[in-house]
Amino acid sequence: MTTSAITAARRTGAVLFDSVTKSYGTVRAVDGLTFALHPGETVALLGPNGAGKSTTLDLLLGLRPADSGTVEVFGTTPREAVVAGRIGAMLQSGGLMEDVTVRELVELACALHPRPYPVDQVLTRAGLAQIAGRKVNKLSGGQEQRVRFALATAGDSDLIVLDEPTTGMDVTSRQDFWATMREQAAAGRTVLFATHYLEEADAIADRVLVLHRGRLLADGTAAEIKAKAGARKVSFDLDTAVDEAALRALPAVGSLEISGRTVRLRSHDADATVHALYATGLYPHNLEVAGLGLEQAFVALTQAEEARTA
Repeated sequence: MTTSAITAARRTGAVLFDSVTKSYGTVRAVDGLTFALHPGETVALLGPNGAGKSTTLDLLLGLRPADSGTVEVFGTTPREAVVAGRIGAMLQSGGLMEDVTVRELVELACALHPRPYPVDQVLTRAGLAQIAGRKVNKLSGGQEQRVRFALATAGDSDLIVLDEPTTGMDVTSRQDFWATMREQAAAGRTVLFATHYLEEADAIADRVLVLHRGRLLADGTAAEIKAKAGARKVSFDLDTAVDEAALRALPAVGSLEISGRTVRLRSHDADATVHALYATGLYPHNLEVAGLGLEQAFVALTQAEEARTA
């Protein structure tokens, strides 16, 4: 981000990370991280294990201090924003109080929030109304996730931070959850979520941040992230026996998969690959050329970065 962009983010943004670093001993978990989030955005935070996602969320929530750089939330420190009730968080780590009912736990969360919602509204929105009287230690994994969601949205927060929010939820619960998150964003709230379900990021997020070794590797819409990966998928069938060596020799081929006489490959220049394919005298059937999905683009970007920094 430029200096002018950082200044603008301080004035109008929800979250600002400016050259933030955080180390644990000799391990640099976050390395000069700079980005801004804005009101009404739904942003996915992606990265392989060890990329710095959890540390980034901890810094954002004031759970850990940065070694250097600045973290601001609505123009204040993260801790001040949490105390003011401006941040609601749903984290993977940390257990739930067990010897209480779902309702009692949600009532406590509402009582502690500076701008609470009615308890019944919170329970209904999280899909917990039917099990409000159940003890927390009798819940399934998916039900526990819905309780964590209820605690994160117990009050009128401006920023909602979610760490792997749909882990353990069934398909219907996941759909209901994201419908609610869309409503939160439409109301002007900023939603930041870390996930391993890349199809969720593709379908839900307005923006995608890709972290790698504590640095921001990519920042853009899902379509922009896919385009940044550069490669396209090419698939076709052959009537003749497949010559693997000849296919690998085609220009711009990055990877190749053969199943019987069906060929699937990844190309960094699909036009050149297909043109050369016909020039070899082969006649492919059912030829398809398509862009990478977000998961494939994510893998391609991180693998390329690994190769570059090896």
